Amino acid sequence: MEKRAINPWNWQDQRNYVQAVEVKAANGTLYCSGQTAIDADGKSSDADMATQLTQAIANLEQLITSADYDCKNIVRLNVYHTNIDDFFNNFQILQDWVVKHGIKQATTVMEVKSLFETLKVELEATVVK
Repeated sequence: MEKRAINPWNWQDQRNYVQAVEVKAANGTLYCSGQTAIDADGKSSDADMATQLTQAIANLEQLITSADYDCKNIVRLNVYHTNIDDFFNNFQILQDWVVKHGIKQATTVMEVKSLFETLKVELEATVVK
């Protein structure tokens, strides 16, 4: 598989994403449903944004590795959250995870009115092999 990041500008580099990702000769593509802070028994978290973001990341990582893919090959990451201030006050949690895995992904971050039950953040990814 060959990946190429396309960045006509430099400003996105400080935010740890790319404007576009081209993938050639992929051996597989994994389309992940939105992952949230739901535990293994299916119980939605009512914790704060930091805790929920950490759990959503852990759930996404577990899903990706269970499918025998690598987090470093995430090419698209959509983030839905219910409170922009709360999310960006905890944004470093997501940034640290992206840097840890060397992920170079196209990203969309969007505030939504609500998510399922008590959830505050949801991560949706596309991963290639």
